[in-house]
Amino acid sequence: MDTNHSNDKIRIDVDSVIRQRLPRYSRFIPRALTRLLEKAVCQDSLNEMLRVNRGKRDADFCRGVIDHLGITYSVVGNQLLPADPRAVFVCNHPLGGLDGMILIDMLTRHYGRPVRFVVNDLLMAVEPLRGAFLPINKHGRQSRQSLQAIDQAFASDCPVIIFPAGLVSRKGTDGRIRDLEWQKMFVNKAIESERPVIPLHFSGSNSSFFYNFAKLRKQLHIPFNIEMLRLPAEVFRCRGARFTISVAAPIPWTSLRGGAQAAAQAAEIKRICYSLEKTSS
Repeated sequence: MDTNHSNDKIRIDVDSVIRQRLPRYSRFIPRALTRLLEKAVCQDSLNEMLRVNRGKRDADFCRGVIDHLGITYSVVGNQLLPADPRAVFVCNHPLGGLDGMILIDMLTRHYGRPVRFVVNDLLMAVEPLRGAFLPINKHGRQSRQSLQAIDQAFASDCPVIIFPAGLVSRKGTDGRIRDLEWQKMFVNKAIESERPVIPLHFSGSNSSFFYNFAKLRKQLHIPFNIEMLRLPAEVFRCRGARFTISVAAPIPWTSLRGGAQAAAQAAEIKRICYSLEKTSS
């Protein structure tokens, strides 16, 4: 993403990124390949969406994207959301971007205050959402600054959202769309910060092409999740869609089991999440 050092001039420029990141090799990359990448990541559509929402940030940017795409959503079990925003909201991750923006919009509207979202640090490249994101490094050690930001968010009065799987849902051998293993971090952080956990279920799925490509990549033993290049196209595929978010009853932090039992607790809360699926269909 080429930001041009100005919030009002944020735009996607694949060719510029290649030249900046691969200065020694960029001149050997055919222009045809660059154009193919630009098309794959929907560069023109992304830039139009950024232009329409120029100057908007965080929840306002999310609302702008939702409106731009003509997307609507409903909440089942809204009455189960606690009055106190100091909670940890955990959710399945079926869409890989749009679901997160809708959750930010939903909880900001409900509580009337900013929310914080624990995300892969690579998403900090999405400059309009940096104020809402709490980055974590999925492939290495956490920086002191990152750990402090997460601790401060959990100590605050802001709602905190987490996709415990970290990665977008995949299609299993049974044909069902499901998250991979839920990581236990949210259980320990909820206990530490004395926040209840609110399981959410988000309806929806990506295209068959996305899941088939992910399966092929795995069969070829390619270690990088190159199917992620498809996610911008999946966002625009959702134009005019309607989604459902289902809410489960709060789980008090006093009932959570941390330490050696945290992983089993995370798996149980994942089960609760998917038990809501019938109300989201």
